[in-house]
Formats: sequence, structure tokens, C-alpha cells
Amino acid sequence: MSDKKSLKFHIIFWFSTLLLLALDQFTKYLAAIHLKNQPAIPFIENIFSLQYLENRGAAFGIMQGGKVFFVILTIIFLFLAFWIYCRLPLTRRNHPIYVILSLFLAGAVGNFIDRVTMNYVIDFFYFELINFPIFNVADIYVTCGAILFFITFLFFYKEKELEELWNQIFPFRKGNS
Repeated sequence: MSDKKSLKFHIIFWFSTLLLLALDQFTKYLAAIHLKNQPAIPFIENIFSLQYLENRGAAFGIMQGGKVFFVILTIIFLFLAFWIYCRLPLTRRNHPIYVILSLFLAGAVGNFIDRVTMNYVIDFFYFELINFPIFNVADIYVTCGAILFFITFLFFYKEKELEELWNQIFPFRKGNS
């Protein structure tokens, strides 16, 4: 890819990631302003509502009070994500991986900001119909990224391509030639 196209791609990637992050933070701000200390707001009666929750754990409320663990885990994840971003060949074939990285980064950083600044993550979407744990926009990004990850790596890439990518991203692996 030419330097001009490469620069354009990187600008679009980071702009998109920051836009997703801003959307997450804005929705959490709105939730804190309009939903905190208020009864749940039914969006679709008995199916879906907006309900404020301060989650001090991970997804689905597991590991309550594990802030230090989550902060360390997020920092390790961010390091790994940036490593992959820097090492991943910039080809059209790898664009799905960049989309996945953008979703993961926006989701991880969105919840990381909350954990570090407030000691909890603001959640506010609640599917009453199935009593699904309350979640937020960052959680949606991570979930969509995970689904895309599995679809991409199960159906998009061939085994040989995955091996080549793995060797380019982690060249220091034992057995690499």
C-alpha cells in the first residue's frame, strides 16, 4: 500500500476508534445524568429498558471489586492490541482484523476510563425479557468484535494465511523460520 493510502487508512482507523469511544463515553454520561437514582425507563414494555447500574466487576457483574486486576488486564490487552496493530500487514485482506481491533480498543478503553476515573463501569441497557445482565455500549463493541473475530478466523482466512499472519505478528515465536 502506498504511503498516502497507508496514512489515510491509519487516520480512518484511529478516527473511527475514537468516534466509537466518544459514543460510548457520551452514552454513559447521558445515563449518569438521566438514569442515576431514577426508576428504570421501559423502552419496550417488559422486554427492554434503560436502567442505571454501577458495575464494579467485569462482564455480567462477575468478580466484583476486582479493579486492580481489570486495570492490569486491560493494560496488557492494550499492549497486545497495539503490538498486533503495528505488526499486522496493511493489506485489504487484513481489513477485518483492523475492524475487530477498533471495536476491541474502543470497548476496552471505554470501560477502562470508567474503572480508573470512577472505580466502576456505568451500565444501562437491560433486556428484561431474558433477565440478561445490564450492559453498555463498550460491551456491545467487545461482543461484536468477538463475534467478528470468530467468524473471520473460522471462515475468512485459510489455515496457511493464519500461519503467515501469526509469524508476521509474533516473529520471535519458537519454531519461526
